[in-house]
Amino acid sequence: MKITLLIPTLNEIVGMKAIMPNVRRDWVDQIMILDGGSTDGTVEWAREQGYDVYVQKERGLREGYIEVMPLCVGDVVITFSPDGNSLTEKIPELVAKMREGYDMVIVSRYLEGAESLDDDILTTFGNWFFTNVINLLFGGRYTDAMVLYRGYTKKILADLRILQGGHSRLWDKCIGRLVSIEPLLSVRAAKFHAKVAEIPGSEPVRIGGVRKMMPFRTGSAVLFQVVQEFLTSGPERVL
Repeated sequence: MKITLLIPTLNEIVGMKAIMPNVRRDWVDQIMILDGGSTDGTVEWAREQGYDVYVQKERGLREGYIEVMPLCVGDVVITFSPDGNSLTEKIPELVAKMREGYDMVIVSRYLEGAESLDDDILTTFGNWFFTNVINLLFGGRYTDAMVLYRGYTKKILADLRILQGGHSRLWDKCIGRLVSIEPLLSVRAAKFHAKVAEIPGSEPVRIGGVRKMMPFRTGSAVLFQVVQEFLTSGPERVL
């Protein structure tokens, strides 16, 4: 089993310089930087360090995943935030858990022994709300269904059609906000009984960059996505 550490960036030079020296290259088989169009030197610095770098062509993290995934050599992909929110020391534990045969392993901010220091009142409620809705509607057992920091097999992405346009982008277009794949992945993994586990991992305060998530727009898009999934029996496009 090969492992790709996939790191989305958008003007993350401060975090990259502080965090990436703590990521040992022998933990994984590939470190891939997925850049959304940085103008602060993130791409140049990453290339100087010898990382694989891909600058996406279309806007939005989901579109970036679609473009970069064929370049990821791993059977397993771990998505990791370089802004300080993701603990580097959890990478080996996450890799070890994936090697136990799970389809997806989530680094949960809300399991016992972990906490989010980056949440505010609004994001705390949003994460609680969507996690509980997904559990209720799809039989999940998540404590953290929304977090980016997780590992999953490329096979489960294909089986659940996560990157094949498997949900409507109508609402994304209406509100002008493109959501990432994590909510849909959590929904379909529960819906189709994938083998999922969580490990505790705190979320420190970010040390670089700015929060890209817009709570109301993102929440609206995710809610539309969840309702749409509830109304269809399979991972097909509805609209």
